[in-house]
Amino acid sequence: MNLQQAIKYRVLNLCKENNTTINGLAMLSGISQSTVNSLIDGSSKNPKILTILRICLGLNMNLKDFFDDPIFKNLEDE
Repeated sequence: MNLQQAIKYRVLNLCKENNTTINGLAMLSGISQSTVNSLIDGSSKNPKILTILRICLGLNMNLKDFFDDPIFKNLEDE
């Protein structure tokens, strides 16, 4: 799994854990739904850390906690 895929799955898991949709996450985070969609559909190959930070703030979590997940272990270099 590469970093982009890991971010995709982490965002989807966080949506599930927080009982929200992609649209709901976008609204909570103050980012456009198209930005979140680009993380999910893979069109964003190198997501900005600011985008991930905004997602974290929208979900009341720290950036550290976003990446503190087993999905980010053993990533492949693209």
